[in-house]
Amino acid sequence: MANTLRTAALMALLIVLFVLIGEAIGGEQGMIIAFFFAVAMNFFSYWFSDKIVLMMYGAREVTREEAPELYDIVDRLRQRAGLPMPRVYVIPSEQPNAFATGRSPKHSAVAVTQGIVRLLNREELEGVIAHELAHIKHRDILISSIAATLAAAITMLARFAFFFGPAHDRDRGNALAGLLMLILAPLAAMLIQMAISRAREFAADRGGALICGKPRALARALEKLEAGVAHIPMDANPATAHMFIVHPFSGGGIARLFSTHPPTEERIRRLLELEQELAGARA
Repeated sequence: MANTLRTAALMALLIVLFVLIGEAIGGEQGMIIAFFFAVAMNFFSYWFSDKIVLMMYGAREVTREEAPELYDIVDRLRQRAGLPMPRVYVIPSEQPNAFATGRSPKHSAVAVTQGIVRLLNREELEGVIAHELAHIKHRDILISSIAATLAAAITMLARFAFFFGPAHDRDRGNALAGLLMLILAPLAAMLIQMAISRAREFAADRGGALICGKPRALARALEKLEAGVAHIPMDANPATAHMFIVHPFSGGGIARLFSTHPPTEERIRRLLELEQELAGARA
């Protein structure tokens, strides 16, 4: 519940930021236009984001006959999660990774790379699939898609406001305000989007561990995936990085600070704590 409330508050902040930039560009009329623009973009994300991202990565839908073990894992775990059967896709990439997409549990898909199927054993793959099913159950895909769309739109609006808005034609004070908007608005949007994404990853780790019943297996999988990403690059779009179970780009320092994913070490620590919690409850 706390994660849900935090996510709702952060989403509201994104929308407010979007509308305020619209007001800075065109006053009350600009604010109204920005609001309806946000609604239109979110409508587009709701209906088409899953098709776009699957096409972007060349994902191919597979049947039970084509990938029996993978399909059976998804089918068994989705029953445990109380979900309808999602479509199953395989991505032609050697980087070990996975994501879920779709606007609702009834219109969802789980996509895994060829690399992850080769790298993980069955228990670890179950942990990853359960994590993705938890995203579907929590409706995180829709939330993340809208957050990413709004963040991108805020960046675009801030640039428009600087180059074409009222501040561009007036005195130096307004020009400075426009420059600050150009820098700070996209930064604020990015930080809010990251906070949303990180909160949902922690929740999906916990939810996935409960679905598969093996927190340690998911922890082992995350450790392997982190190492795999560091050694095998992927031609990924940064705008979709938040969708993957581990960030598809390796790197530390500043890059890690601005990652859409929480540190893998922290995710593993929480999963191992959950395992102890479950063991204590069974004892």
